[in-house]
Amino acid sequence: MSRTKLPYFFMLVVMTVFIVYVMYTNYIRDPQAVDFLSHKLNLKRPIQLPVWLSVMKVHLAFASLAMVSGAANFSSTVYRNHRTFHKFNGYAYLISVVIVIVSSGYMAPYATGGKPVSIAFNLLNIVWLCLTAAAIVKIKKKQIHHHRKWMVRSYAFCFTNMFIHMLTAAFHEGMGLSYSTSYMAGVYGSIVLLFMLAEVVNRTIYRNPPVLNRIEKE
Repeated sequence: MSRTKLPYFFMLVVMTVFIVYVMYTNYIRDPQAVDFLSHKLNLKRPIQLPVWLSVMKVHLAFASLAMVSGAANFSSTVYRNHRTFHKFNGYAYLISVVIVIVSSGYMAPYATGGKPVSIAFNLLNIVWLCLTAAAIVKIKKKQIHHHRKWMVRSYAFCFTNMFIHMLTAAFHEGMGLSYSTSYMAGVYGSIVLLFMLAEVVNRTIYRNPPVLNRIEKE
C-alpha cells in the first residue's frame, strides 16, 4: 500500500469498529444510557431524561454519519471519479457536523465533570464549526490543497468521543483517578491530541498538493 492508502485503510477500520461499538452500546446493550448517566453526579439542573436520550441518539447518529461521509470524501477514488457525489457528500458532512454541534450544545450543561467540561465542549463546538467553515471557504476559492488541510483539521474532531473514552479509561482504570476527574482530563486531553494529530497528518500524509487533472488546472 502507498504512504496515503495504508493510514486511510487503518482509519477506516478504526472508524468502523468504533461506530459498531457505539451503535451496539447505545441502541442495543444500554439504550437508556444507565451506565453513562450513573457518572453524572451533582448536576446543577435535573436531566429531562426522555428529551436528553432523544437528543443523545440524534447526536450519536449524526456523529457517525459525519465520520462516514468525511471518510468517503478523503478517498482519492471518490474525488477523481465521482465529483458530484464528493460535492453533495461534503454537504452531508457539513449538515451532520452542525447537527452534532447543536445537539452537543444541548447536552453540554449536563456534562460529566461539571462546568469545566461544559465550557470545553462549547468552545470545541465553536472551533469545530470554524474549522469546517474554513474548509468550505477554501473550496469555494478552488484552493484544493488548503481545503483538504482544513478538512483534516475538521474531520479529526469526529473522533472526539472515541478519544475521550480511551483517555478516560486510561486515567480511571490505569491511574486510579475518579471517573469525573478522568473524564475531564479525557476531554481536554482529546482536544489537544486531535489538534496535534491533524497537524501531523497535514505535514506528512497530505504535505504535497493533490495531483490536478488538466481541466482543474485550467
